[in-house]
Amino acid sequence: MIIKTVEFVKSAVKPSQYPEYDFPEIAFAGRSNVGKSSLINALIQRRDMVKTSSKPGCTQLINFFMINEELSFVDLPGYGYAKVSKKIRAQWQPMVNLYLSHRKNLLGLVLLIDIRRDPEKEEFDMIDWLESHEMPYLVILTKSDKLSKTKQQKRVLSICSQMNREKKSVILFSAKTKKGRDTVLGEIENLIDWYNE
Repeated sequence: MIIKTVEFVKSAVKPSQYPEYDFPEIAFAGRSNVGKSSLINALIQRRDMVKTSSKPGCTQLINFFMINEELSFVDLPGYGYAKVSKKIRAQWQPMVNLYLSHRKNLLGLVLLIDIRRDPEKEEFDMIDWLESHEMPYLVILTKSDKLSKTKQQKRVLSICSQMNREKKSVILFSAKTKKGRDTVLGEIENLIDWYNE
């Protein structure tokens, strides 16, 4: 998949604000500070298209991006710990649930997990929801450059065991080295091909 054009469309908090188009959408979800924005920027090869921050909780809206005028990437607010008020944090989960439940052109979801951390209740809840709704999803282990290759493999085995997944069903990714970028894009392209059949 070659990305030629990228355009920020809009931010939204509720269905009435979503863009009105029928293009297939791929959503990106994960814990606060897991590297969602960095992953999307690496995929689209734009340094600052999606705002990144070392501070958890930076993404507080649902952000829509148009790719090649035929596909949309959707950056969802991070869940879990974030240095924002409880009131704002409490609004995020219903916002994300509403999007996942009501967006008809949502084609699949990319679930990001920091390779250094074990999946927690939020990740398992998300996977349960995706599987119960028969929603295709990818599991990406981010920040792989933070570990040696030996430690990477140990963490992959541990996470896959906890999630009851095969080793080949997760993708190692590094925003720094771009490791895994082509694999992620290839999987997204496979989803689109399946959608268009």
